[in-house]
Amino acid sequence: MTSHQSTQTMKAATAAKKLGVYLEATPADFREGVVSRAELNALQADPPQWLTDLRRDGPHPRPVVAAKLGVSIAGLARGGVTEPLTTEQIEALKQERPEWLERERATQAEVRKETARIKQRDAERAQRDA
Repeated sequence: MTSHQSTQTMKAATAAKKLGVYLEATPADFREGVVSRAELNALQADPPQWLTDLRRDGPHPRPVVAAKLGVSIAGLARGGVTEPLTTEQIEALKQERPEWLERERATQAEVRKETARIKQRDAERAQRDA
């Protein structure tokens, strides 16, 4: 008896998310098709020019914009950023340093600090209880 392994495929939206690009900015043939796991791996290993350009210049999806600005996705929304931004727009925001961005960066820093504190506390408890 032989096992038949089906090819794993995903919607273009899922592939775009995994590639860190904004779906609407991808080529039509990518948006309208399905992507196999092998195709996704090939895109990650040897990105075509359109993927390289999108990753460098944007427009970027919200998770990427948030990461580049050092804030949460919710922080972007609180700051009024609801649309994808290009790398140039992100850099301009970094230079302008609006009040909302500074506030959200401080909030994000506090969250990271608290997460590290809890991780340390839990590690100490686990070591003590072992």
